Amino acid sequence: MSLIKLFTVKNIIACLFIIALLSHCTTHSQELETIEVEYPEVRKDETVIDNYFGTKVADPFRWLEDDNSKETEEWVTEQNKATFSYLEKIPFRNNIRKRLDELYNYERYSTPFAESDYLFYFKNDGKQNQAVMYYQEGLDGEPKVLLDPNALSEDGTVAVNSTKISEDGRYLAYSISRSGSDWNEIYVREIETGKDLNDKIEWVKFSGINWLDDGFYYSRYDAPDDNHTYSSKNEFHKVYYHKLGTTQAQDRLVHHDAENPQRTFNINVTETDKALILSESKSTSGNAIYFKDVNKPDSKFKLLAPGFDYEYWVIDYINGTLFVLTNDGAPNQRLVMIDPKNPQKENWEDLIPEGKSVLEDVSFCGGKIIAKYLKDASSLLALYSMEGRLEKKIQLPGMGTVGSINGKLEDNAAFYSFVSFTNPGTVYQYNVDSNTSEVFKKSNVNFNINEYETQQVFYTSKDGTKIPMFITAKKGLKLTGDNPTLLYGYGGFNISILPKFKPDVLFLLENGGVFAQANIRGGGEYGETWHKAGTKLQKQNVFDDFIAAAEYLINNKYTSSSKLAVNGRSNGGLLIGACMTQRPDLFKVALPAVGVMDMLRFHKFTIGWAWTDDYGSSDNEDEFKALHKYSPLHNLKQGVSYPATLVTTADHDDRVVPAHSFKFISTLQEKHVGTNPVLIRIDVKAGHGAGKPISKIMDEQADIWAFTFYNWGLTPKFE
Repeated sequence: MSLIKLFTVKNIIACLFIIALLSHCTTHSQELETIEVEYPEVRKDETVIDNYFGTKVADPFRWLEDDNSKETEEWVTEQNKATFSYLEKIPFRNNIRKRLDELYNYERYSTPFAESDYLFYFKNDGKQNQAVMYYQEGLDGEPKVLLDPNALSEDGTVAVNSTKISEDGRYLAYSISRSGSDWNEIYVREIETGKDLNDKIEWVKFSGINWLDDGFYYSRYDAPDDNHTYSSKNEFHKVYYHKLGTTQAQDRLVHHDAENPQRTFNINVTETDKALILSESKSTSGNAIYFKDVNKPDSKFKLLAPGFDYEYWVIDYINGTLFVLTNDGAPNQRLVMIDPKNPQKENWEDLIPEGKSVLEDVSFCGGKIIAKYLKDASSLLALYSMEGRLEKKIQLPGMGTVGSINGKLEDNAAFYSFVSFTNPGTVYQYNVDSNTSEVFKKSNVNFNINEYETQQVFYTSKDGTKIPMFITAKKGLKLTGDNPTLLYGYGGFNISILPKFKPDVLFLLENGGVFAQANIRGGGEYGETWHKAGTKLQKQNVFDDFIAAAEYLINNKYTSSSKLAVNGRSNGGLLIGACMTQRPDLFKVALPAVGVMDMLRFHKFTIGWAWTDDYGSSDNEDEFKALHKYSPLHNLKQGVSYPATLVTTADHDDRVVPAHSFKFISTLQEKHVGTNPVLIRIDVKAGHGAGKPISKIMDEQADIWAFTFYNWGLTPKFE
């Protein structure tokens, strides 16, 4: 049974990649020739100056915010010309791309879910740009293709965003995105024939699909201005009901808020007993929930829990009781029972109280509750009775990450997946009665995983807080202080950064390198308290944690500043931008990807306004001072030698608009001194990252590793 939760940035499903390693490589150091870079001349408009509470802030590259202007288009062309001219001169770049082509060539599976008499799951047979949706009858049925996104575009840039099977098992509703945009379109496919109906829904964003009777609920915005499709502010989210066989113009408006434009809404339909749950949010954390009995169509939605200080995720509705996972009164979360007739908090009953570990998710299966916990950034599973009594712990292969748990209350079996840094991924079928897990699907890789190991360390941050970090390398690694090392981090939006199997990282490991992942504050690894410790006026904690991770790796002889690269995406791109401006001496290579770089104007584009609960806003004086102090764009200083920097972004990124990266690199190129290259790679027909085709991922990762190894002064070997 899937957890019903608000569809936000936090919930977007990321793909898990698994590797086949076919050969062993080692690096060797040599004096590599300096590649000269001729940076494009970029126009500055010195007249653009903002006044924030008496502080004047210049923004000379603001014209780059206009993503439709001819001048911006020419800037993109010239910047890419300089970047690819540099990359093409790296002698081993093409060999890295070939190696990644081998590393990505393995089968990988999503966690199956059961509907009617069928199992549904996604599979990528190796190098397919997009995973294919299959269905089969029972455990041993013949798999059949239901939906192949690779047939929807020649270049693989059309991706499936979400899917939902109708209650009668006849139809698949699915949404697609094009070129990585957050904008979605919804279509309906008849499962028996494999043919699409005429139904088509447009301008869908931040929405699930939830069937009821002969139609489904979805959420959308009004169509944007043609000239600002990927940058205009998203406001006035609306929920509609679409009936099969009708046009979108006939869809019934179910809910909207004309008084509060910056709210998002979704309606979910509970599984066991039918009820409508309306979730309302004004940011990426915290929501309100409302209840409506489907048997009373004329009734209004009833407020169950007001927003927006806490999160409420409705699991199911059974015999008049709602089961809700929440951090209200429990930073590590608890499972409560709510009677919608008497929803006052004093009437709530704890079913699974808050514990020392974070209660991440719950699923009902076989008349029991499967609870997924997070302890020190690693998954644990436990089985409870429906009365909340702990019955058994569920054995896992080791330290790693459990994905979704898919089961049904009436079935005695559920499916879950498990991955780690050294485990390419296995899908298990769990039997409630016997408390055993059997392999359903397993990725077989041509690689001796036993040669590598992951350890977890706890280091001390600037204020004395203990921070966990995973370190993966070949067994017997010698701590010479000179191992090439990549340090990865995120630190925001209550998102937990957990162990994963990453194909491109294997290229580093097989070349004698180290991969480190720091679980810094701002994430959800230790619940809401950990999250809040890295937000707004406390955001500097996040950067201090990451800097301390780098210092730990150097002080303990894993690496040195000259062999240390740092990487982060989105909010993690902000992390890299802030740390490289605060400590440019600490890293040799900086790799900020699709980052939030202008902390004074982020809330003026697309969904950026929803991030103010994490970041604060320049419209508030105290928050402005904090933002201005660390904003990467505004803390680049003239005459400083910055790390070798490769900024990556994409032309269709309507989550973190590319203007952040455009303005940052223009300023960096103007102020940076020294021989370290500072470049930007701007992908085309790509977005923030979700749904990116494998071919584009490999192209980008090959360029990133070529840039990184070359600036480490290392030449990888290929055997």
